[in-house]
Amino acid sequence: MSTYILNIETATTNCSVSVSKDGETIVLKEDYDKNYSHAERLHVYIVDVLKEANISLDDIEAVAVSKGPGSYTGLRIGVSAAKGLCFAIDKPLISISTLEALAHQVTCNEGVIIPMLDARRMEVYAAVFDAGYNQIRATEAQILDEHAFEDYLEAGNVYFIGNGVEKAKTLIKHPNAIFIDDKLPSANEMGHLAYNKYKISDTEDVAYFGPYYLKDFVALKPKAKSL
Repeated sequence: MSTYILNIETATTNCSVSVSKDGETIVLKEDYDKNYSHAERLHVYIVDVLKEANISLDDIEAVAVSKGPGSYTGLRIGVSAAKGLCFAIDKPLISISTLEALAHQVTCNEGVIIPMLDARRMEVYAAVFDAGYNQIRATEAQILDEHAFEDYLEAGNVYFIGNGVEKAKTLIKHPNAIFIDDKLPSANEMGHLAYNKYKISDTEDVAYFGPYYLKDFVALKPKAKSL
């Protein structure tokens, strides 16, 4: 019997939804725009991918969601939608590390992969994976400078991917740095990760699960109006 999983990725501006069958993506719909469109498009995309896959929500064995780090608003929308679906169809919720899924967009035989997502100012959310996608450094909020990731760069090729690359390119000039432009987390890479978790019942408590923000939300105070 085939295992269908609905995958939802909203951690960045890319609103992305896929249906995977036994770990392989069979339908993908996403909006690679630079503006957030999740509130308007996420539920439409969910309906569209199910229709294109010729299945209904009742055929889904689990819902997987990108858990972060990433945009506060984007993550909240994706997680809320995923939890709502799980409650409605009484199916398990699977959380996928945003940076781990992003790392799987890189194929290399050696070196390390550093997925990085833009944060405030010269900061990024980043983790480090080896060529086999094993995480070798925890996810951190890191301030970029010319010495960032120097130990990895001295040891060999380093593949940087994600919307933090634009910042990194202005500072990191090491010859072993390989920058992969214009890539965002996508539901396309979530399917096999979610399937592996599903097979070992690695699921979340739907009632209590929340996004992995990494840092507390900081609201900026409005500027005082001049009289």
